[in-house]
Amino acid sequence: MEFKAIIDAKARNDSGCAVVGVYEDGDLGVAARHLDAQLGGLIRKLHEDGDFSGKLGDVLFLPSATGAAAARLLLIGLGTRSGFGRKQYRKALSSSVLSLAKTGASDAVVYLALEQVADLDVQYRARNVAEVFCAQLYKIPDLKTSVKPKAPRLSSIGVAVADARAVKAATEGLRIGAAVGSGLALSRDLANLPPNVCTPTYLGHRAQALSKDFPSIKTKVMDESAIKALKMGAFLAVAKGSDQPPRLIVCEYRGAKKNAAPICLIGKGITFDSGGISLKDPPAMDEMKFDMSGAATVLGAMRAIVELKLPINLVVIVATCENMPSGGAVKPADIVTTMSGQTVEILNTDAEGRLILCDAITYSRRFKPAAVIDVATLTGACIIALGNHISGLMSNNEALADELQSAGVRADDRAWRLPIGEEYVDQLKSNFADIANVGGREGGACTAASFLSKFAKDLQWAHLDVAGTAWLGGAQKGSTGRPVPLLVDFLINRVRAT
Repeated sequence: MEFKAIIDAKARNDSGCAVVGVYEDGDLGVAARHLDAQLGGLIRKLHEDGDFSGKLGDVLFLPSATGAAAARLLLIGLGTRSGFGRKQYRKALSSSVLSLAKTGASDAVVYLALEQVADLDVQYRARNVAEVFCAQLYKIPDLKTSVKPKAPRLSSIGVAVADARAVKAATEGLRIGAAVGSGLALSRDLANLPPNVCTPTYLGHRAQALSKDFPSIKTKVMDESAIKALKMGAFLAVAKGSDQPPRLIVCEYRGAKKNAAPICLIGKGITFDSGGISLKDPPAMDEMKFDMSGAATVLGAMRAIVELKLPINLVVIVATCENMPSGGAVKPADIVTTMSGQTVEILNTDAEGRLILCDAITYSRRFKPAAVIDVATLTGACIIALGNHISGLMSNNEALADELQSAGVRADDRAWRLPIGEEYVDQLKSNFADIANVGGREGGACTAASFLSKFAKDLQWAHLDVAGTAWLGGAQKGSTGRPVPLLVDFLINRVRAT
């Protein structure tokens, strides 16, 4: 998909389809007012006759708007002008792309970025266009044998802006949005694949393929013997029950000065989580293929950052394996020694994500990172706390937590701060080891993050629990790719702050 910023007056001369907004009560948007004059008051009349209400998300397609510069006209309902904010803007964009995809239009100009949206400047309004269009046009890599529907003809999107000064900001926004869309697509592709395809070995191959596509990324994939040499006893304990060998994947991108401390992103890569000996209930167990969404996300963020050629040093670490029951699987009451030397009593084998992440956090220290952020579908408790709308955020550093929370707001990929601390660590006390891997039902998301904090001392560290946001269930089952937008926004603004 090609995106470009166009000055409003020029855009109306060569658009295959014009996408314009209409508010409720017949309140026409910026471009709709101009087009209405060209059409002899047609748009206003459609509203007055009750053919188009202007309610948020409503659409009306006019395939041949005689008198208008555009061959086709798509009216989009914006709701009330006073209530038109970020959420409403994105919904209007979603309605636009879904409707355009059903038409024969190969190009369109979207005029919605001309509207005023609270807290969104021109760059972010344009960025949202590219992100939403890429996300809505994404197709799941299914293995159905039926005939595939034809891909939409839509290939070029212009975004109308007010003047030449706005073109530069909008162009940058579109560039960022398209890169985020590319990162989301990679993340969603990986997470949506079946677990018999997307194994730890496969994830390693895809990471290596990323290096082939982008030579500025250096990728190293370590096998089981290399992981053993690193003394990652907690990581290896999780992998013991599976016939699929584990992999430790490390991708490095150096976009800044060589001696500049990198940001480390760590992804949980459990390609299938049965719960191990602490076996999960059968309902929705198929969704445990999404338990590698943290890994998919950090690889997607890496792709976006490299496409943007961001002047930053970034290291992505993925610990990936399956969590399966077998005669060789780790058992409740087993004690393992982590890479840090701390011992862990495993009371529940279904609390495996923190076991692979604690070793990955220790491994990250060799890069002397400026910050370490791990991303994981870690706890069902986070879903109970925050639902499926907002990711959990825990950190040992106030400034880093603020950066991530602000990035989530800007990117419409929100995270909410939850506490960690010694009170929660006390729940993890063990009579037999330095720490237990679970601490009861109370505050489960907080105890899980507090467990990880024991391995992140002296690091600027944050944890994103995306168990509720990384995928959708039911009829809309599939990966969301979150929190790729949050991570990319965080990294962009980290560069701007330096």
